[in-house]
Amino acid sequence: MLIQSMIVAFSMYSKIPMPKIQWNEKNMRYALCFFPAVGAVVGIGMYLLMWICEKFSMGNLFRACAATVLPVVITGGIHLDGYLDTIDALHSYGDREKRLEILKDPNSGAFAVIFGLVYFVLSVGIWSEISLQAMPFLCISYTISRTLSGFSMVTFPLAKNTGLVAAFQEGADKKKVIVVLALLFTIEALLLFFFNVWMGVFVMVPALLCFLYHYYVCKRIFGGITGDLAGYFLQICELVMAAGIMFAGSIKVI
Repeated sequence: MLIQSMIVAFSMYSKIPMPKIQWNEKNMRYALCFFPAVGAVVGIGMYLLMWICEKFSMGNLFRACAATVLPVVITGGIHLDGYLDTIDALHSYGDREKRLEILKDPNSGAFAVIFGLVYFVLSVGIWSEISLQAMPFLCISYTISRTLSGFSMVTFPLAKNTGLVAAFQEGADKKKVIVVLALLFTIEALLLFFFNVWMGVFVMVPALLCFLYHYYVCKRIFGGITGDLAGYFLQICELVMAAGIMFAGSIKVI
C-alpha cells in the first residue's frame, strides 16, 4: 500500500516514469507523505547538475539557466502552472468567485506571462550567485517546500469541494499524514541547523514567512486552498529560500 501511495505521489507531482496503477481511496491515503520525496529527487538532480557544471568549468550563466529549468523538467511544470494561474487570479481584482473561475481557466493572461518572466529572471540571477558548497542546503529546501505545501493541502480549508486538493483531503488519513509531515519538517530543520545554524535561519525564516503569506492568500482572498494555490506557494517558497541561501553566501556564513 505504501509503495502504491509513493507511486501516486510521483505520478502526480513529477514526470519520472512510474508503474501505472489505478488511483483509489486506499493508495491515496498516504500519498502526501511521499510528496517531500519528490523534492529529494529534485534536490539530488540539482546537486548533480551543479557538480557537473563545476567539474567541467561551465559558465555561471549556463549553470544558472540549467538550474532554473531542471526542476520544471523533473516536475513537468505542474507547480509553475499553479503559480501562473494564481498570478492571473490575484491581479484580476475581482471577487472571490471570479478569482476561482480564473484559476480554472486554461488560458494564460498578461500578468501570468509578465510574472512568469519575472520569476525566471530572478531565478537565473539567484542561481548565478549560488556555489556548490551551498547545494546541500538547497537540496533540503526542495523537501521543505513540499512538506509545507503538503501540510497546507491537508490542513487548510478547501476553496471548493472539487479538484485535486479536495480529492487528496478526502482520501487522506489526515492525522497520520499530519504527523508524518510534521516529523519530516522537524528532521529537515534539524539537519539545516546541524550543518550550519545561520544557514538554517536563512532558509527556515523565509520558508515560514512564505507559509504565513500562503495561509493569508488562501484564507482571506480565495476562501481556502486549491491545487493551483499550493503550486503558487511551492514556487514562491523555493525562490525565497534560494534567495536566503544566496544572501547567506554573500555574507560568508558558509
